[in-house]
Amino acid sequence: MKTKSVLPVLLSVLFLVLLVAPGTPRSAETITLRYANFPPSATFPCVQMERWAKEVESRTHGKVKVQTFPGGTLLAAKNIFDGVISGMADIGNFAMSYQPGRFPVSEAVDLPMGFTSARAASLTLFDLIEKYKPKEFESVKVLTLFTCPPTNFMTKTPVKSLADLKGMELRVAGTNAEVVKRLGGIPVAMPQSETPEAIQKGVVKGMVSSMEILKDFKFAAYTPYATVANLPVVSFAVVMNKAKWDSLPADVKDVLEQMRREQAEWTGKYVDDHVTEALAWSKADYQHQLFELSAADHDKIASLLKPMTEEYVKRTAALGLPATQIVADTLALKKKYEQKYR
Repeated sequence: MKTKSVLPVLLSVLFLVLLVAPGTPRSAETITLRYANFPPSATFPCVQMERWAKEVESRTHGKVKVQTFPGGTLLAAKNIFDGVISGMADIGNFAMSYQPGRFPVSEAVDLPMGFTSARAASLTLFDLIEKYKPKEFESVKVLTLFTCPPTNFMTKTPVKSLADLKGMELRVAGTNAEVVKRLGGIPVAMPQSETPEAIQKGVVKGMVSSMEILKDFKFAAYTPYATVANLPVVSFAVVMNKAKWDSLPADVKDVLEQMRREQAEWTGKYVDDHVTEALAWSKADYQHQLFELSAADHDKIASLLKPMTEEYVKRTAALGLPATQIVADTLALKKKYEQKYR
């Protein structure tokens, strides 16, 4: 009787030992990845994050779970890249222009190149980084890259020509501070969240941004006019902690590799379509008006902003990089993708 009562216990212990013994096959454990992002959840950088997370979970059949942290809830915008390197987040999306000089190759895409779509700009950025494999990304795994749509003028009074811009105070960020200055406006740096009040009080007369925010942040209520100028895009990179990447199983790595370029193109197309939607919504709900600059004004913009590219070439060549070729490649890729996705 005693032997019979002990036998089930011994069998249970043996089963547990075999389950945890080194080299013994076990059921796959769930891999959890923490993904840090800085804009609010409704904006396109976070929409692409949620889409990526959902696709990864689906394509790995639940083997990978992605915890998303929008709105700077895990890491602030300027801390995301270093936070991923240190392991504070497994994945992070950040705007490279927030750290001037640190990402010289991608800066070429943020120059006033006259991109007409985020899809073309995103694929240009992706191919450029794939070709040059910048050393600044050696400490991380690049999961995807994309840009915002071209930035444009959104104003309280109409801007129908460059002459209307002269002396106009506009909220700007990044490269567009220099752009507005060279075009005759007055750049004003301030957080985007403070802009509606600043417009209402007359501190600024509008802003320069991509136009999906007309709907996402209800800027159509404060800036009843927009003018297409195809000003610089803003480049983003989604990166993973290198040690975390190295620890992933081969089948998971394969899924993430397959999604890298796909996600860049998906994001560009999504936000281009969203701009169209935002303009239609703004017109229907706020009688918003959209203006197009003349061909002569577009030529003048290109002429006024050309020195910015020349300065980039000098600055980047001084770092030992093939700056002239980087710019030439950027322009060639722009032409290729804008012809493909007219």
